[in-house]
Amino acid sequence: MDVECRELTGSQSRTRAAILDATVSVLARDRTATLPEIAAAAEVARSTVHRYFADRDRLIYETTLDSIRVMNDIIVAAATDEGPAIDAMRRLITTLVPEGDRIVFLFADPAVLRGIPAEQLPNSTPILELIIRGQQEGTFDPEISAEWIRIALFGLLIKSSREAAYDLIPRHSIVPTLIRIFERGVTAPV
Repeated sequence: MDVECRELTGSQSRTRAAILDATVSVLARDRTATLPEIAAAAEVARSTVHRYFADRDRLIYETTLDSIRVMNDIIVAAATDEGPAIDAMRRLITTLVPEGDRIVFLFADPAVLRGIPAEQLPNSTPILELIIRGQQEGTFDPEISAEWIRIALFGLLIKSSREAAYDLIPRHSIVPTLIRIFERGVTAPV
C-alpha cells in the first residue's frame, strides 16, 4: 500500500513533500527524468520514492495535484480582488514568480493536466476577474481578450522561470522585468 493512502507522521509528511518538490524541480527541467534522478534530487533512496508512490505515473499525478493546490493557494494569498488592478497584478506576479518550477511543470506541457478532473484543475477565475477589472478600470487594454492576457502572463512566467532555472537570468531580476514587460504589453493605450 502506498504511504499516501494512510495518515502520515510529521517525518513522513516532510519526506513526501520533499519528493513532490524534487519532482517539480526535476521535471520542470527534464520531462523524461527518471525516478532515480528524482530520488537523488529529493535526497532519498529510490525505494523511499516507491514507498510513497507506486510508480512514476502516480508520482506525477500526485505532484500535479499538489502543485495545483499550491498554485490555487498562492492566487488566493495574492488577494487579486483588493486594491487597484495594477497593484493586484503586481502582487500576483510577485507571489507567482518564486513558484516558477511549479508553473513550468504544470503549464509548459499540456499533457500534465490532461488526466485531472475539471473540478480539480487550477482555478484561473481570480486571474481572469482581475484582468477584466483592470480593463474596466482602464488599466489593461480592453481590445485584448482577458484570456489572451492571462495566457501572455503565463507565457512570460514560463519563459522567465526556465531561464532562471538555467542561470540565464538572475532570479532577483525576474519580478521587476516581468512586471515591466507585462505592463508594456497589456496596458491600455494612453
